[in-house]
Amino acid sequence: MKLKKINEDLKEGLINAGLTEPTQILKESFGTIKSGNDVVIVCEDANEREDIIVINTIQRLEKEFLESPRALIIVKDKPQVLSLLDKFNKYGKYTSLRYFGVHEKTNLDEDKNNISLGIDVLIGTPERLNLMFGTAGFDVNQLKMFVIDTLDDLLRVRLEPKLYRLSESIGKTQRFYLSSSEYERLDSFVDKTMLDSFWFTNEENEEDFDDEFED
Repeated sequence: MKLKKINEDLKEGLINAGLTEPTQILKESFGTIKSGNDVVIVCEDANEREDIIVINTIQRLEKEFLESPRALIIVKDKPQVLSLLDKFNKYGKYTSLRYFGVHEKTNLDEDKNNISLGIDVLIGTPERLNLMFGTAGFDVNQLKMFVIDTLDDLLRVRLEPKLYRLSESIGKTQRFYLSSSEYERLDSFVDKTMLDSFWFTNEENEEDFDDEFED
C-alpha cells in the first residue's frame, strides 16, 4: 500500500514496521489532522489509537527543529508512555525527530535536563507533566500539537483540573483528543478546550478517502 501525501521518511518507517493497510478511522481522520484542525477520535482499540497518534504526529512535525517540544502527548500511565516511545522509535526510524517520555517513576531533575538538550515530542502522564510545567519554564510557543489519549479514562478518575491546567498553559495550538468511548463528560471537556472540533468514530464510514491513500 502506498500512502499519498505522507512524509517519505514516515512511509519508509511504516513499511519497515510491517504496516501495510491503514484502518478505516485512520483513513477518515488523516487529512483533517494533517491540516491542523482540532480533532476528537473515539476508538476502542488502544493499539489503533496509538498508531493514529504516532503516525499523525510524525507527519505533522516531519523532522528535528530547535530545542523546545512541538508535540505534547498526555497518556494515563507508565506502560502507555513506554508503548508510545517504542512506536515512535519504530515508525520514525528514518526521521530525525527526538522523543522523550516522563512518568511518576522517572527522575524529575534528570527529565528536565534531558528535555533542555532538545526534543520534538514529549510524552507523559498528567501528574508528572503538571509538576514539570509548574516548576520549570518550558517554551510552549513552539507547540504544534496537544494530544490526550484515553481521555475518557482520565476524566473518570477526576483529572480534569490537571488537564485544564495543562491546556490553558499552552494557549493556541492544535488539540487532538482520543477516547475509548463516548463518555458523558467528554463533550463538556471538548467544548471548554476546543473552538471547533471534528469527530471520528469506529462506526463512521461515510466518506471514501482514497485521495489520501491508494493501494
